[in-house]
Amino acid sequence: MFSFSFINQVDSFAPDMLRVNMIFELIQESTKIPMKGIINIAFLSDKEICDLNREFREKDKTTDVLSFHYFDEFDSLEDDTVAGEIVLSESKIQSQSKEYKHSLQEECEILIIHSLLHILGFDHEEDDDFEDMWEYESFIREKMGLSIER
Repeated sequence: MFSFSFINQVDSFAPDMLRVNMIFELIQESTKIPMKGIINIAFLSDKEICDLNREFREKDKTTDVLSFHYFDEFDSLEDDTVAGEIVLSESKIQSQSKEYKHSLQEECEILIIHSLLHILGFDHEEDDDFEDMWEYESFIREKMGLSIER
């Protein structure tokens, strides 16, 4: 299973490490995709995320989360190899938690689930892909006691 490391912290809340670990475990168990290596998780400013979004996705706007994977398969990685990164926007977590009536922690966990599935190769560009990804995402959310509204 992937291990994870928070590169930095935010002022508004502290992610619950046990719950984040549970997310990783549930995704490993449900997808059966080998997950070796480390996933770095970082909180960046909207400007930094906008810059990354422009550079890597050619979208000149901020977003709530970006996912980066450095390998197509993870089963042969060493445990200390960085396999990918999750980049989160603290301000988007704050605004979306209000919009969707979630706690900051819940919004962060929902974004981590979504992002980790992207790292594993799931996508939502086509309707069929969206349904496949949503099946896993809603299952993990339900197991974590999170909202499963789309």
